[in-house]
Amino acid sequence: MSIPLEPGMRVRHPHRPDWGIGQVQSVIGDRVTVNFEEVGKVLINAAVVSLDIVDEA
Repeated sequence: MSIPLEPGMRVRHPHRPDWGIGQVQSVIGDRVTVNFEEVGKVLINAAVVSLDIVDEA
């Protein structure tokens, strides 16, 4: 079971670790806008890429 992404969540792109940690800015359907530390805002198609949630605990 996957956890739905919500604005404010911190994530990593599984195939682009060089982008650093990103913060979800918006989620509209499968379109997720993430602001990554190293590359800025990127639009991700969540139907194609499953972002890894960063556990801050």
